[in-house]
Amino acid sequence: MKIKFFLWLMVTSLALQAQSVTQRQQNFNLDNKLALQGYDPVSYFLQKKPLRGKKELAAQFEGITYYFANPSNKEAFVKNPQNYEPQYGGWCAYAMGSNGEKVEIDPETYKILDGKLYVFYNAYFNNTLKSWNKDEVRLKKQADKNWQKIIKSWKPTPPFG
Repeated sequence: MKIKFFLWLMVTSLALQAQSVTQRQQNFNLDNKLALQGYDPVSYFLQKKPLRGKKELAAQFEGITYYFANPSNKEAFVKNPQNYEPQYGGWCAYAMGSNGEKVEIDPETYKILDGKLYVFYNAYFNNTLKSWNKDEVRLKKQADKNWQKIIKSWKPTPPFG
């Protein structure tokens, strides 16, 4: 009986994890499962500027693929991916805070705030980072709430509540 229960628990856990990865991929700003349009997420922090990553230096975290500019950035990411992933699934932070929408970004328009990476839309004379900076505290608080609503809809609940 214990073996059957353990096997059931393992199968259920794997199914929930696969569902979570698929839903994560569906809610992140990706181009063919690639985050940040191929920019290296670690470069924003270590090199203090966004650098294009290389396909041969790819790594995945929970179904999301990232490219890296050099092996040391890839190594840093693999050790602690949560430190480097963009906030709000890589969608425009301003739009997430303003109205909860998933809006494309310009990966070269960004801000590091409290050790987290925020990316913004910047095209057609509309740099949303400037608008974000004017009301950052309120927009960040609202963006956090809006993103929680999005991820709450796809986080699996444990089989035993």
